[in-house]
Amino acid sequence: MALTQVERKDDGSYRALRNGRTVATGDTQKSTAEKVEKRYPDDTIEVERVRDTNVGTRDHWRRWP
Repeated sequence: MALTQVERKDDGSYRALRNGRTVATGDTQKSTAEKVEKRYPDDTIEVERVRDTNVGTRDHWRRWP
């Protein structure tokens, strides 16, 4: 089982990286993660936290449901 991470790009869209390669892109985290689920149903998907707080940064990850 591989790990796929969905991260926000500089232009505001999202990309999914699997083994360092882009495997899906989309306008939202949800649409990008759903594309990954269809293509790689057994992968573990993590999404980047996209909110900025005074105690946290965007380098935190959470597991996609």
